[in-house]
Amino acid sequence: MRSSPSGADPLAPGPVGFTHRGLHGAGVPENSLAAFRAALRIGAGIECDLRLSADEEAMLFHDADLRRMCGSPDAVGSLTSAALASKRLAGGPERIPRLAELLALVGRRVPLLLELKTERGNAGRFCAAVARAIGGLPGPTAVMSFDPAVGVWLARHRPDIRRGLVLSGRDSAFGRWLKIMRARPQFLAVKLSQIGLPWVERERWTKPVYVWTVRTPDEAAWVALR
Repeated sequence: MRSSPSGADPLAPGPVGFTHRGLHGAGVPENSLAAFRAALRIGAGIECDLRLSADEEAMLFHDADLRRMCGSPDAVGSLTSAALASKRLAGGPERIPRLAELLALVGRRVPLLLELKTERGNAGRFCAAVARAIGGLPGPTAVMSFDPAVGVWLARHRPDIRRGLVLSGRDSAFGRWLKIMRARPQFLAVKLSQIGLPWVERERWTKPVYVWTVRTPDEAAWVALR
């Protein structure tokens, strides 16, 4: 991911960039402590996904249910944090981590991008849980979401936590403008297919823009030239 020409970026992770869901692969599940430790070993920033448990604790997990990663039909939001923390990822020894575990592991060593996967109007409760975990010294940590309600909550209640808006390109021009106006993001995270489009270039002059997800050396080289 590359910063914008709009000025200094407090989350700039250096030449290695951010790892998507940690540095995962064979035997190392996405959004696991093993994936985060692997990212730390190469000095990369960490992007990861969060879901809210039934007892309102922020957990590191991408999907709305446990089918793909844990072989269970349960919805993440229907289980307590203790129940989720006991679930094995991809049948291996790694389990679903709490956000507090990631924060304790990383400290302030590398930047963190926390993507909140909101559902059923839980943005306020979700943001409050994340803010509690982060505490009063967020460091190089930012919170982002497709849901502009996350930005609204952070701007009002925790303006010290850097906030971002994730965009895929599916919105109409008006819908995209409305989300940006509502969320008041300090950075954008934009799908790779959108890089180079006029609206992205305009935004890059006012705020950092990250790109997701770069998977090949050719894609990385192309993005670096933008």
